[in-house]
Amino acid sequence: MPIQDKISRLREKREAVEMGGGADKISKQHEVGKMTARERIHMLFDENSFVELDAFVETRGIEFDMQKKKVPGDGVVTGYGSVNGRLVFVSSQDFTVMGGSLGEMHAKKITKVMDMAMKTGAPFISINDSGGARIEEGIAALGGFGDIFYRNTIASGVIPQISVIMGPCAGGAVYSPAITDFVFMVEKTSQMFITGPQVIKTVTGEDVSFEELGGADTHNSVSGVAHFKHASEQECIAEIKRLLSFLPDNNLTDPPRYPCSDDLNRLEEKLDEIVPEDANKPYDMLEIIQRVADHGDFFEIQKHFAKNILIGFIRINGSTVGVIANQPKFMAGVLDVNSSDKAARFVRFCDAFNIPLLTFTDVPGYLPGVEQEHSGVIRHGAKILYAFSEATVPRINVIVRKAYGGAYIAMNSKHLGADMVFAWPSAEIAVMGPDGAANIIFKKEIAAAPDPGEAKSKRIQEYRERFSNPYVAASLGYVDDVIEPSTTRIRIINALQMLAGKREKRPAKKHGNIPL
Repeated sequence: MPIQDKISRLREKREAVEMGGGADKISKQHEVGKMTARERIHMLFDENSFVELDAFVETRGIEFDMQKKKVPGDGVVTGYGSVNGRLVFVSSQDFTVMGGSLGEMHAKKITKVMDMAMKTGAPFISINDSGGARIEEGIAALGGFGDIFYRNTIASGVIPQISVIMGPCAGGAVYSPAITDFVFMVEKTSQMFITGPQVIKTVTGEDVSFEELGGADTHNSVSGVAHFKHASEQECIAEIKRLLSFLPDNNLTDPPRYPCSDDLNRLEEKLDEIVPEDANKPYDMLEIIQRVADHGDFFEIQKHFAKNILIGFIRINGSTVGVIANQPKFMAGVLDVNSSDKAARFVRFCDAFNIPLLTFTDVPGYLPGVEQEHSGVIRHGAKILYAFSEATVPRINVIVRKAYGGAYIAMNSKHLGADMVFAWPSAEIAVMGPDGAANIIFKKEIAAAPDPGEAKSKRIQEYRERFSNPYVAASLGYVDDVIEPSTTRIRIINALQMLAGKREKRPAKKHGNIPL
């Protein structure tokens, strides 16, 4: 056969593979507001940069007449390319081919690019749109899931891993996203659950819809499984690109640095007035973060979950910084089960990938109550203590207002190894709030006073002046400096420059045992 005929045959085979499950199934994908596996890839990668691998892989299954079925690419598209000029590997499940079900060779295609991502030190993105394990392939399909989970775990902390849910993700398939660093979901078209509504109805008698059980809203606001939700796939992909811009390629490189056109000596006089005189009055911590960040840009993560704490990325002097901040607007900014989990995992991600940590503290304590105690607030609350203590990246803490009790310790305090701790004049650093302290210390005196209310007010004010201020902590070296709020950006920039060469090691060990 002449070479031109062979080339023509190659092109025909490639075109057939690229059509996936065929025009009808592609149309059905579009009708429900979803792109195809390849359309998603082409939108994600720089133009003409994507290189597909294993396009001609086929199933080896023979049971249930599998050998007679055409399974183009075995239901997944894999390869590599560049996103804003940087190498990224990808797998994208093709729902038009057997519902994107995962079989033996499907899994091998995914694990191959995962291995290559590890070898080359590049991020890995998994786009999930699948009906789950391919039942016709039985245990071989389950083995494929296990191979993927194993690689997710080994790659954790070595390369950034991003999961994108753009359709169903059910059963064992959900555990790969759960291990990865960030999970994106699309409203109305993506769901994640271990068992579907029908099984739940049969087993427990509960009636629940797909969306209520495992939709984007549920996993972003209730379970905390997902980190982002977006109205469309196009918007979702744009935000994935934005996230990648903050991240390094791997754990041996630094995050990308961009030219900074924002004034490094910018005073933010608004910050001098942002904290209310009434210590019990809320304000928006988000405004403080934005006024410190380059151009006010804050890439918030898990925006809809555990709103009493804020996490996300900013740039300061063009470099990525991870931010953790109590949010007084919600639950007074207390630490609880969910906010501790949210913060601790983010701290560990930043530490794994050489991203400096910046905290803004305004925390009245850990949330009291029977429900919290029975939910394990001790165990969950310990995670944030563990994460900060373990972190060796540059760490800066700004105590804005309240810093009480164990929560003061937990929020990146000097005692857990923070490199620089600044306090605003409004800071109240104490074992507990003035009201509670006065009630305990002066209980008998207040009860015996002719006017208990006046006596209590007097003692509260006395305690506030003696202890609920930043100067006692500063006198002990727990606060490095008390600063004017308007100078916060300048002082953080200066501290980060000083800490750029920080080197700190922990004792040699296989790994610690975080209180999971």
